Amino acid sequence: MKIELLGGCLLVDIFFEETDSEFDDNVCLRFTEHCSTDEWLFKAAETNIFLTAIEARQVAQTLLKIAEESDLRSKDGEPVNPEITDELDGQDNTD
Repeated sequence: MKIELLGGCLLVDIFFEETDSEFDDNVCLRFTEHCSTDEWLFKAAETNIFLTAIEARQVAQTLLKIAEESDLRSKDGEPVNPEITDELDGQDNTD
């Protein structure tokens, strides 16, 4: 799955790395920067971060929870998933 961020300057590609299937950390987040080097967020045009399945799920769940919180706190936003919103009640998400 490919996602464009920052107006297309940053491409995030998320995939299962077949060649690393014997390793636990085989979920790849590939960041490719399409901008001048002085605007890079990373030190290279392409950066790979490999996660375990557990870590990938933690990242995914956290992103969903924070997106729901963002919906709730936006002027016109409404939560997409009320179950996630219920989980947010009483949690300190300021880290």
